[in-house]
Amino acid sequence: MKETEKAKRVTTRTILEMKAKNEKIAALTAYDAITAKVLDESGIDIILVGDSLSNVFQGNETTIPVTLDEMVYHAKIVVRAVKRALVVVDMPFMSYQVDAEEALRNAGRILKETAASAVKVEGGQAIAESVRRMTEVGIPVMGHLGLTPQSINKFGGYKPRGEEKTEASRILADAKLLESAGAFSIVLEKIPAQLAAKVTKSVKVPTIGIGAGESCDGQILVYADMLGLTQDFKPRFVRHYANMAEEMHNAFVRYIDEVKKGKFPSKEESY
Repeated sequence: MKETEKAKRVTTRTILEMKAKNEKIAALTAYDAITAKVLDESGIDIILVGDSLSNVFQGNETTIPVTLDEMVYHAKIVVRAVKRALVVVDMPFMSYQVDAEEALRNAGRILKETAASAVKVEGGQAIAESVRRMTEVGIPVMGHLGLTPQSINKFGGYKPRGEEKTEASRILADAKLLESAGAFSIVLEKIPAQLAAKVTKSVKVPTIGIGAGESCDGQILVYADMLGLTQDFKPRFVRHYANMAEEMHNAFVRYIDEVKKGKFPSKEESY
């Protein structure tokens, strides 16, 4: 039996307790069963079925095109492979922004059809009522502030957010709003480390950073980025823990060469 099968399942309560104990939270994305299984068996705390699958899996330029049906499909696959980690699912663009009731219906669909444990939404004051409505009926919600990729057309680029005093104050206020609305954690993306530290100290719920410095209660990256699969994407907050693109390329070239030369399969590999 693997360690992950014996270990206690991570819940939203676990995540809150980790902050209280000053224990760092490790999170990564996954969109398929193979990756999710390896992540889970490695001891990851949170697996996010991110709408970043629009970029990584579908090849789109932004996260905006991915649909609710597609998020549900990928979340089902990930949940099927996970025994321990907390699985959170991104609510895609326009699945929660219209009003609180539509957000509730769509979040409910995600949890009912995928068996995931929580959803994630981007924004602060504008969606606080939707967060409140979802949490009131028992749907755990993770917030997301700072650089919110679904608003990229509004921002006009991927520059850091919260560098100006007014926006920094807004992010801090939004974090407190999300907490009061019932969010169990908040992703802080691409904001100054000093601001992230201030937000982290100002709320009782955990903050999960991505390009937001070391003071956050946890960290998250897109798995393809940290494995070196996305060769053309290397922002300063991504650390490469492997160069899987090169490894895959070399393996593919070797396979093609051995097939062409009749070296694969061998007698031992044949029936």
